[in-house]
Amino acid sequence: MKALTISDREKIIMSLHAEIRCDEAARYHHRLHALLLVAQGMTCPQVAGLLGDSPRAVVKWVRQFEAGGLAGLTEGWRPGRPGRIGPAALARVRSVLRENPARAGVPVGRWSGRTLAAFLREKFGVRLSVRQCQRLLKEHGRLAENG
Repeated sequence: MKALTISDREKIIMSLHAEIRCDEAARYHHRLHALLLVAQGMTCPQVAGLLGDSPRAVVKWVRQFEAGGLAGLTEGWRPGRPGRIGPAALARVRSVLRENPARAGVPVGRWSGRTLAAFLREKFGVRLSVRQCQRLLKEHGRLAENG
């Protein structure tokens, strides 16, 4: 069989990791895949390298599974200040970031921190700093060179 290649691999990898991080169900399934690989004989560091996680995280997931079964892999309370933008609005923002800004009604060729901040303020009434918007863009591999 002919080997398949993916163009712009680094950008794709960043986008896929961002997609996994942004959704609780995706994170749970990610942990399931890690556990499956460990169960099939891979070491925690091997699984971590393959999936882009730290070996400590994989060890933690294995221990959580051993202590609580599948329920041990579900997420509980997460520390930190709640975000300014709710989960539903954040999901909409992430879907917008997957597309060209023009489709969202923003007359630019590429998202920047400034254009995203203005868009969120106008569309959702949410005030995020340019820097926070740049972080969102970076998570999705969509950061313009000039930010």
